[in-house]
Amino acid sequence: MAKRYWLMKSSPANYSIQDLEREGKTYWDGVRNYTARNSMRDDMQVGDAVLFHHSNAKPPGVAGIAVVCREGYPDHTALDPKSKGYDVKSSKDQPRWVMVDLEFAERFEDVVSMDEMRAAKELEEFPLLQRGQRLSIMPITRKQFEVVRRLGRA
Repeated sequence: MAKRYWLMKSSPANYSIQDLEREGKTYWDGVRNYTARNSMRDDMQVGDAVLFHHSNAKPPGVAGIAVVCREGYPDHTALDPKSKGYDVKSSKDQPRWVMVDLEFAERFEDVVSMDEMRAAKELEEFPLLQRGQRLSIMPITRKQFEVVRRLGRA
């Protein structure tokens, strides 16, 4: 199957591209939206490329690139009552939530801001820029990925 492209959001106060660069890889846990979960469970594959977006930042924007290095598996934080991701309806036998593993690929010298992305004609249909788009994980096209990567390397 062809490689896919994604945008994944994280507040840098919780987990930043610098954290991923330092650690090399991480598991992407705590996603509690069914659409995002389904993408991780059903569609993400090893080798897929990810734009790592810093949300709740000044400025918000794409900070770098990661790669999916492990496909979807049960999110253990859903079973831990001390975790923010705890879900009383999830069980070991019937896990409700999944996570994927990401590995660091590249950190941009400067974040590609929302304004920079809005100014790029090629990103008119970019899901992140669409009104009401709130998902923390969203599929994007190869072309959109390449445009943002080019802006990040400029």
